[in-house]
Amino acid sequence: MTTSDEGRGWRRAEPRPAFGRPMLGQWLLDPAITYLNHGTVGAPPRRVLAAQQAIRDEIERQPSRFLLRELTGVGVGVPRSERPRLRAAADAVAAFVGANGEDLAFVDNATTGANAVLRSLHLAAGEEILVTDLGYGGVVNAARHAARERGVELRTVEMPDPALGPRAFVEAIDGALSERTGLLIVDHVTADSALVLPVAEIAARCRAKGVLVLVDGAHAPGAIALDVPALGADWYVGNLHKWAWAPRSSGILWAARERQAGLHPPVISWGLDQGLAAEFDMPGTRDPTPYLAAPAALDFMRELGVEAVQEHNHDLAWRGARRLAELWEVPFAVPESMIGTMATVPLPRDLGATRDDAAQLRDALLFADGIEVHLHAWRGRLRVRISCQIYNDLADVERLGAAVLARQAGAARGKVPA
Repeated sequence: MTTSDEGRGWRRAEPRPAFGRPMLGQWLLDPAITYLNHGTVGAPPRRVLAAQQAIRDEIERQPSRFLLRELTGVGVGVPRSERPRLRAAADAVAAFVGANGEDLAFVDNATTGANAVLRSLHLAAGEEILVTDLGYGGVVNAARHAARERGVELRTVEMPDPALGPRAFVEAIDGALSERTGLLIVDHVTADSALVLPVAEIAARCRAKGVLVLVDGAHAPGAIALDVPALGADWYVGNLHKWAWAPRSSGILWAARERQAGLHPPVISWGLDQGLAAEFDMPGTRDPTPYLAAPAALDFMRELGVEAVQEHNHDLAWRGARRLAELWEVPFAVPESMIGTMATVPLPRDLGATRDDAAQLRDALLFADGIEVHLHAWRGRLRVRISCQIYNDLADVERLGAAVLARQAGAARGKVPA
């Protein structure tokens, strides 16, 4: 799929496989549940879980040989001529995101990768870390902790109304940069609000002012076309267990060559000072199968057609969001260029406005209506995020729309249906 940060041109990939409800059998998901929350923790296909189990079985036949001699370049015994298993997997994943395997390391998740960058970063007294009010809470907390430990300021910039388009986000961040800004952390695809941000132009503005950029791409790999080095960031973190179908937990950390020296994982172990691959590949004994199974996940997506998968998911998120807005009579003015595979729509105001209201409604939709969907409170209003995968179709979105209308009717009568 050909896309750009400024105006994402979604072109159809033909012929399209039979996506929608027929694909649900490729997953272990409960067919009794309408699952519109793929992005939160991911859901690997059956085939990928089988590949992971095969790797587990191989490990258990000779665990010491596999984990200590074959897995990484930091091991025991005579150095082997074969490519270490994790490095071969890193090569495959890096190619999928337009990168070189030597510049990419596996981490548990995007938050772990962000912590690695923040813990390794040297900021001078008086500098600041800049985040946005759309940032993911876990990463913002990591930035808050790093700022506190280093005696620097953490500052938050408020993002504009999405109706103003991508350019407004570039200008808002550019206008917030100051001589004190040492690092910007910006999401590629925002978590709750589900917006694709123009990170390439944002990074260019930062470079022009000498500001380092860490991109939180938790929801990007597999969801949108991705060429990480071309974005111009200093570091990029992402998850493979969300839209790239890998087993959880599986994430990546990419670092520009000039940013790799001094970059250390949160857990220091046998690879210390031996380079990015050695340090991150060997943090001690752990289960490497989520990373090693990631190439099988990418192979499955390629068989189905990466462009076809992404186009289906984008189309469903875009059409589904507009349909919900129509059903609920609420505004939805997000440009299509800022929608990937998820979309966030405000709920009717009479359903509540607080975090507690969001939690209660989210649970009611699951346990009473059999619908799993992400729901949160932001800027005085409840909002729902539909997260669309190839096992979903518009009927799933319609089911959510009808369930919310029923609850709205119940609220108008003075009670929310149980």
